[in-house]
Amino acid sequence: MNIIYKKPAATVFCRISQFLIKLGMYLLPWKTPEIIRGKNASAQLPSYIRQKGLSKVLIVTGPNVRKRGLLDPMTEEMKKADTDFIIFDGCQPDPTDVNVTDGLKLFMENHCDCIIAFGGGSPMDCAKAIAAMAARPAKTIRQLQGLFRVRKKTPPVFAVPTTSGTGSETTIAAVITDSSTHHKASINDPALMPKAAVLDPALTIGLPPSSTASTGFDALCHAVECYTNGKYNTKLENELAEKAVRLIYENLYKAYTDGSDIIARQNMQEAAFCAGRAFTRGCVGYVHAIGHALGSLYGIPHGLAMAVILPHVMRKFGTSAEQKLACLAEICGIDGKNNSEKAGNFICWMESVGEKMNIPRHFPQIEQKDFPLITKWVLKESNPVYPVPEIWGEKELVEILTEIKGPETDLR
Repeated sequence: MNIIYKKPAATVFCRISQFLIKLGMYLLPWKTPEIIRGKNASAQLPSYIRQKGLSKVLIVTGPNVRKRGLLDPMTEEMKKADTDFIIFDGCQPDPTDVNVTDGLKLFMENHCDCIIAFGGGSPMDCAKAIAAMAARPAKTIRQLQGLFRVRKKTPPVFAVPTTSGTGSETTIAAVITDSSTHHKASINDPALMPKAAVLDPALTIGLPPSSTASTGFDALCHAVECYTNGKYNTKLENELAEKAVRLIYENLYKAYTDGSDIIARQNMQEAAFCAGRAFTRGCVGYVHAIGHALGSLYGIPHGLAMAVILPHVMRKFGTSAEQKLACLAEICGIDGKNNSEKAGNFICWMESVGEKMNIPRHFPQIEQKDFPLITKWVLKESNPVYPVPEIWGEKELVEILTEIKGPETDLR
């Protein structure tokens, strides 16, 4: 559907659509994955799978995870438990429809009955898309992208995150890139919710500081966007978002400066899980929509995009997000004499901790000639579904893209 975004008509249309979506959400079977927590918890997953009556596993991961030996404790236990498995390590960063097709072929040829997604957000997205295709083999990835297009029981997915950011272990989304157009789009369906998530901080010990920073900001963005949206949230989503922000405030920089801090690592995994479950219902917003477009066009990693874009968008929302941001500031113990100052100080904290972790303030590589295409993609993804604090059109998006691009001489 193509909509002409002219205020106030677009705002009215979007808010009516969001009201109807909110009503429909009460009819959906919202669940939260079971959690297996603790150091070396991944080795407990094989027995858990056997208890579910499953015996043939497709493990979806990336080549680096396999080379680092992170799979070994789990696969050794699988051998002991007489659980057959086949490994698909052809998942690339930002998985494509080709990756999904390759993984699906392996799943079908080996008569697998479940999937373990082992790694960051990319293997998890790929695994969930494989499950969707296994349930809907007559459909293409493009036909499944969008809202509630699977609508069928999928092979169970068990998620083992090796980063603390995407929250994919507790979401109903799988973001897949079209290999022909390089455009990212998401499959969104409750059927994609993993059955269980393994939060094993030992798997994140070797995560480089730069990855710790970017994935941590991804989790922060999930929580902040969900919380400032608010319209789809129940009390549970608000509480989870608040918990996630507090945990990130207290632990992200610790995990960045001391990667072996097992407590900080565990807390960051918990934060990512909480933020992921929160935005699964509460939704993300323009930060993610812009980030997806910049990732498609310029290959900017998703977590880095979130870290750079988040403060810009929250500041531009102004008074429409002020009260919610002030609440998050209070939860973190950030002071201010009024809501405006608290919200501003919270945004400044995001910028300052980003600076300490070598996150840039701008993306000067964005080209102004691409603004129309970026705007088109952002509007298509976000309006009318994302319940953002205020509805933007072309004008506002060009303004925020200009801010994100920054001065031509900015080399940070």
